[in-house]
Amino acid sequence: SAMKNETTGFDFSELAKNWPAPIVARKEVGKFSGGLLHPRTMANMDCLGIGPNVKIEFGRSVAYPVDALIDWMQQRAVMKQK
Repeated sequence: SAMKNETTGFDFSELAKNWPAPIVARKEVGKFSGGLLHPRTMANMDCLGIGPNVKIEFGRSVAYPVDALIDWMQQRAVMKQK
């Protein structure tokens, strides 16, 4: 079970446990995030300067360090309960 986080109530670092690499290619963000993120959305957010604070460009491909992507998701997520 995921540990609680003060702001969102969910600990996204759980996602890293099943990810086999220290980086996530932008085209794989959907798989990494369980469908929460889409590569095109990430490209748009990067262009607007509101994506993760670290990205790796390799030719035309872009990847994010797992920790930077998790930190970014943690900051953006809002947990709502009824």
